[in-house]
Amino acid sequence: MRMFLRMAKWARNPPSERRVIFVFAIIAVCLLIGLVEWLGLWPDWATAEKMRRR
Repeated sequence: MRMFLRMAKWARNPPSERRVIFVFAIIAVCLLIGLVEWLGLWPDWATAEKMRRR
């Protein structure tokens, strides 16, 4: 039910074009970082090390 109310609110007052482009740009950057890491091109200095538990 909550999802339908949110969709109705967005239909009445949609987000601006600038905000939509901003959200898609963030998603694209995240996918690009994931692709670079998956291809093995991510530098070792930027990789977090696992911490030991006490």
